[in-house]
Amino acid sequence: MNLDEAGQTLEVAFPHAYFARWFEGAVRDRFETLLRAFLGQAGAVRYRETPRTADSPAPAPAPRTIGFPFDSQFTFDSFLVNKKNYFPLASAREVAKQTGTLFNPFVVCGAGGAGKSHLLRAIANEISKRFDPARILLTSMQDLQELYSGRFNGDPLKARAFVLEHDFLFVDDFHQIRNALDLQPEIVSLFNHFYDNHKQMVFTCPSTIAACDYLDPMLRSRLEWGLIVTLKQPDLEIRVAYIQERCRSRKLTLTKEQMLTLAQRFQDFRYLQGILLKLLAYRELVRKELDGKDFEHILENTEERSVEALTPGTVIAVVAEHLGVNPKEITGARRNQNIAQARQVAMFLCRSLLGLSFPSLGRAFGGKDHSTVLYSVKKIEQMQEDDPNLKRVLKELKKKCLLSGEQGQRA
Repeated sequence: MNLDEAGQTLEVAFPHAYFARWFEGAVRDRFETLLRAFLGQAGAVRYRETPRTADSPAPAPAPRTIGFPFDSQFTFDSFLVNKKNYFPLASAREVAKQTGTLFNPFVVCGAGGAGKSHLLRAIANEISKRFDPARILLTSMQDLQELYSGRFNGDPLKARAFVLEHDFLFVDDFHQIRNALDLQPEIVSLFNHFYDNHKQMVFTCPSTIAACDYLDPMLRSRLEWGLIVTLKQPDLEIRVAYIQERCRSRKLTLTKEQMLTLAQRFQDFRYLQGILLKLLAYRELVRKELDGKDFEHILENTEERSVEALTPGTVIAVVAEHLGVNPKEITGARRNQNIAQARQVAMFLCRSLLGLSFPSLGRAFGGKDHSTVLYSVKKIEQMQEDDPNLKRVLKELKKKCLLSGEQGQRA
């Protein structure tokens, strides 16, 4: 291994093609995740096989960027999977390698919480290692509808031109097209362009395409041209692994028995997120160490239906009140210093407390670009290290947000 003088590009050489193939299939994703933590967002890695003779050196391959423009938490390596979901994961990996030639479109179906959005963004992150991320349009069906109705003053030709500038189209929650059925002919037009030009398309949908009886027959048939996979709901093994990972990242100490109890009782990841947030709030606000009685008491007072305790709107409202600004200004476009800082603080808290992706946060903050959210979060992370007062304010706001989430659950 050799690191360039700038400390940004690492070259990894393999003595034989066998080792290169093993590395790519077994450990490359994990290696690049750890390497990114060392080199930073702008880092890159170049792989090569050692040439057989010094007289005929192999040309240097293009470097792969190791950043995650569509959120570092969404990778193939971090996707929790067992045998029943192995085929969708393997198919997604193949789509990320081939891009537009083998499985196009690639449609991921599955109930809420099965991991559809995770796979969508993991594919985008993987492709971005070989192609400019600006060439990838990752959006939701709702955002695509808003693109046509508002962003270009309702001019469909300008909206279409914007979409066609991209080489990859990723649409989450495609089923929401039922709220914009008049847009289906336009989607067919976009589909034809991307398909005919071998540009990869990926869609997610909670139900199978066959069950979407609201689709135009022409659009339905095109979606069925490619590969459709279905993610099964996470089973007990996966739910336990998810709880373990969340406890590690949030430094929440639970026993194996307690983790198993949560996994057995709450079968949806969204429910698990809510109850884990509730346990985190108790630790932050009441007692640093949870004992068995605390755990049982919290579960006894938790309904098994929705536990959407904390939302971006709640965080924005708490920050706005504390810093003396209007919540609408935080999600608006004004850039006054006090408003901009309040917006950055709210983005940072949403990211740390809710774990939302940068594109999702951008939508929650009035349609901001994911790069804007990324910049804001990184800026506050760095500032708090050098500013004890800001660190204190963030801690106080975090407690207020968690308390508001708890009150929202009781309401």
